[in-house]
Amino acid sequence: MDTLMGLDYATWWFLILGAVFTGYAILDGFDLGVGMIHLFLRKEESRRIALNAIGPVWDGNEVWIVIGGGALFAGFPVAYASILSAMYVPFMLFLMSLIFRAVSIEFRSKEPMAWWRRMWDIVFALSSYSIAFWLGLILGNVLQGLPLDVRHEYSGGTLPLFNPFALLTALTTIAAFAMHGSLFLIMKTENRLYARMTFLTRNMTIFFVLCFVLLTIYTLLYIPHLTARLRLYPGLFMLPVLVVISIAAITRFVARRQYRYGFVASCLTLALLLIQVATELYPHLLLSTDPAHSLTLYNAASSPRTLANLLIVAAIGVPLVGIYTTFVFVTFRGKVHLDENSY
Repeated sequence: MDTLMGLDYATWWFLILGAVFTGYAILDGFDLGVGMIHLFLRKEESRRIALNAIGPVWDGNEVWIVIGGGALFAGFPVAYASILSAMYVPFMLFLMSLIFRAVSIEFRSKEPMAWWRRMWDIVFALSSYSIAFWLGLILGNVLQGLPLDVRHEYSGGTLPLFNPFALLTALTTIAAFAMHGSLFLIMKTENRLYARMTFLTRNMTIFFVLCFVLLTIYTLLYIPHLTARLRLYPGLFMLPVLVVISIAAITRFVARRQYRYGFVASCLTLALLLIQVATELYPHLLLSTDPAHSLTLYNAASSPRTLANLLIVAAIGVPLVGIYTTFVFVTFRGKVHLDENSY
């Protein structure tokens, strides 16, 4: 297969796919986290501030999941078909949750009635939890492996997807995004809401640490293939060490109320966790319970010519999205203040 700078096109596309999904986890992760803690904010003004903290950026952050889905479809169509058909129900519920979250954000302030706003507050929170849950469930099943036949078609049912490892991965995903969102929101607030967020941020951080520890223990005990590469290449132990250091940094910064540094450490933690996922999977895209039927970068990829053309498109498009995202964040930096144009 043709190469670029010493790496074949499929590996380059795998790296781009990982970078895009990492960008989504970091950016839309705090949007989802804000939604999860939305109902913990009791006052109308506090909930409006929370919505306006993500108001300028949430729809732009969702672009990254669209790019990721398109990249998977274009670069690895066989994997795209197998993953989506195997987990059709979770993916459909994930998409429905995305729709309900968007509707709740836009509809909440259209009417002044308390019952109307309370209804959309609940929808906003539940859809945020739901999105994180389905993402974690899908990731857990991809890591654990699915029963694929010789044609790479899923041979199981829907119920087995709700296995202990996938559910624990989903819970950890919820906890990670809740912590990430609370760290983002506390940087955008002041006065009484800031004091409230101090309490919530501490609790969400503790919740994430507990979930991470439980998931790590379960993985070491029951999912041995995810640690096999660490035994073969001891140098890779640096990755989990860095993850632990970054999580410890979050707890330290939260304890010292240095929330800006805590948010940076949270971004780093999400990135390191997904890098570790990529390391554990490579060169696979979807593990099968029968290793002979697993999907790799090479039996699931498009033709080398297609991948080469896609790399050109990605080299132009992804930086443009990154520049736009940076511009929006710089433009709307600072504390949130409500006015007549606010949500």
